Amino acid sequence: MSDTLNRMNSLEKLKAERCQRIGQTLSSVTAAVEPVPLEEEGTLVRMIGIKLEAVGCRAPIGGRCRIITDEGNTIEAEVVGFSDGSLLLMPEGPLSGIKLGSRVLPVKTGGSVAVDEQLLGRVIDGAGNPIDGGRPLKCMHHVPLRGSSINPLDRTPIREPLDVGVRAVNALMTMGKGQRLGLFAGSGVGKSTLLGMMTRHTEADVIVVALVGERGREVREFVEDILGKDGLARAIVVATPADDAPLTRIHGAWRATAIAEYFRSRGKNVLLLMDSLTRFAQAQREIGLAIGEPPVTKGYPPSVFSLLPMLVERAGNNAQGSITAVYTVLVEGDDHNDPVADAARAILDGHIVLSREVADSGLFPAIDIDRSISRAMANIVNEEQLLAAREIKSLYATYQSNRDLINIGAYQQGSDESIDRAVFAAPHIRRFILQRESQKLSMEQSQSDLSAILDMCQPVGKEGDHGNR
Repeated sequence: MSDTLNRMNSLEKLKAERCQRIGQTLSSVTAAVEPVPLEEEGTLVRMIGIKLEAVGCRAPIGGRCRIITDEGNTIEAEVVGFSDGSLLLMPEGPLSGIKLGSRVLPVKTGGSVAVDEQLLGRVIDGAGNPIDGGRPLKCMHHVPLRGSSINPLDRTPIREPLDVGVRAVNALMTMGKGQRLGLFAGSGVGKSTLLGMMTRHTEADVIVVALVGERGREVREFVEDILGKDGLARAIVVATPADDAPLTRIHGAWRATAIAEYFRSRGKNVLLLMDSLTRFAQAQREIGLAIGEPPVTKGYPPSVFSLLPMLVERAGNNAQGSITAVYTVLVEGDDHNDPVADAARAILDGHIVLSREVADSGLFPAIDIDRSISRAMANIVNEEQLLAAREIKSLYATYQSNRDLINIGAYQQGSDESIDRAVFAAPHIRRFILQRESQKLSMEQSQSDLSAILDMCQPVGKEGDHGNR
């Protein structure tokens, strides 16, 4: 009798598991089905710049509409606002063929992103279509395009260091798994090169790269030259170059984040690299100004500063996995008090500053260690490394503040012991920062080199011992 009951229980359990698998499969298939138009149909009545207005139909903010041209072509648009009974639409592509009176059909769609392991090694656009000439993608899983941020109490603390293979970062501004770091740089100082080094050398299960608003030429260069075949094998690249519509560029950033969230939910340690957060903000500025938002800070409307934390807060640790994010911030005119740069510093967990002055001196990566900081470093390294890093940064800052006097010969050796130490340490610190693009230096090697350089920079007994600096 007991054997019969056990067999019945086992059969019931197998039946329940099978039903659950069938339900999951049906959900995935349903999400992949093309959006179905709603019954009501509208008409296009106005176009100003890139803003479209339609009447006769209704759709929620973030909803989708299809605009039908006379030639039968379809242009996708997103609802970004409404006013006086009109829907305000922002197109995702070129507007050729659109005219007054074009049909507007709202469609049922949840703004989902198709994801699974098929994306690894692929390059896709802001709509999720492959642009690398490879086979078509038929992903079975779907996640929301604009997901929600992690509950603050559900965030796992940053306690484990992340080896990015770059000595200066590993030793002086150590990153942790789940940290969100900003890479601040002007144009042409090597931010894309440093991103490529991190992509190739970082110990992460999956790497998601979002190229938002960059020049089209740079996309191929990043994929083939900077990323390379080995880097691309475990990476997913979402490319929305500068000539894409502003909405498409914004969707590229959202899509890359959603893909990273999917792999995090599978227990992976994900590295998310976004180049750049500034282009994302500029795309939202174009949309905000087009729909009538007032420019409040150097031409940026309020929606830009509310959207930035919504994007950034989706990264981090949870109970399943981690997303460590690096966002590049383009400081126009090398102005680090630019509104976007200032807002980014306030919401990120640290920043690495690339200096044009350092780059002009021939030092790469051109990291200004004096102005760079990792706010999570104190919680993920031992006290010995933390004190050593602070000492090296202090010596570097002392040298930089007195460099003009030293270069013109106005400073006399022996006048100040701290300056003497800084002068002696300066060439050693430069050699410590210097690293070839193809060179990978582990966390252990970086810490060992930090201890070695600190020993070299200790006070000496004789003034003449500084003569070989």
